[in-house]
Amino acid sequence: MSTTDVHSEEWSGEDVGVGDVVTALCRLRDESAQETAGPDMRTSVMTHLAWVPSEWEEAALQTLAGLEERHPSRGILLFPQPDAEDGIDARITVLAFPVREQRRYIAAEVVELRLRGRSCEAPASIVNPLLMPALPVFLRWRGRPEFGGQSADQLVGVCDRLIVDSREWPDVPKAYTELPFDRTACSDIAWRRTEPWRRCLARLWPGIAELRTLRIEGPIAEASLLAGWLRSRLERDVELEHEDSDELKAVDLDGDACPVPREQLSSSALLSAELDEFSRNRVYEAAARAAVTF
Repeated sequence: MSTTDVHSEEWSGEDVGVGDVVTALCRLRDESAQETAGPDMRTSVMTHLAWVPSEWEEAALQTLAGLEERHPSRGILLFPQPDAEDGIDARITVLAFPVREQRRYIAAEVVELRLRGRSCEAPASIVNPLLMPALPVFLRWRGRPEFGGQSADQLVGVCDRLIVDSREWPDVPKAYTELPFDRTACSDIAWRRTEPWRRCLARLWPGIAELRTLRIEGPIAEASLLAGWLRSRLERDVELEHEDSDELKAVDLDGDACPVPREQLSSSALLSAELDEFSRNRVYEAAARAAVTF
């Protein structure tokens, strides 16, 4: 698809209210429909929320751009600036992607809200009027959530699935004890990265039934979750020997090397896979718990 086929309408404002954002969304959608060769269809998949502290802003925008029309839902990006003067700045982009071989477009909406000062303390009341009615809400939290804190607690309360990447956390595996499994479905992109390795390990059954020691070269998050997965499946302790690395490179089982999977997914593809999940992942939950408790 050529980028010239994508129609775009934008609006921005400083010190705005939520009502201003809702009004602008409606107006931009109408304007977008007038410029395309047929009616726009509002996609009916989800609302995609993202909490993006300043150090994660560039990475978050790149990941969102990589999703393109694969998940053309309403995206609401929250950029907290707690040390700034109170207020909300907003930018809205409505994108219309052409439906192949049809004279109509699918409309996607991206709402960027900079929450300044005390507005960071009430994110749920700000986003609630912007959520798509009767559709699931996915919350991508960049960095380490402060579980039990005001902002995280409010947004977990409005989402149907929380998506994190525990590779971004400094305190795994201990931090897995704080995941709010009792409040919402949870996904971890670090867990998704282990999927090719879990498939390789599963093919070694029943040879790994007596496994005692797992040696992993890779990030501590992936190493901990792989160890937790094996512990939860085998229902006993498996010792983890860990060597840190930026990527998951090697897995040894009692001294024998596991075949290295070829599959590698981009950050956008990893997030896209999580946005296709609509129920709790009990296997992941058991792995996260076992990463800590054994």
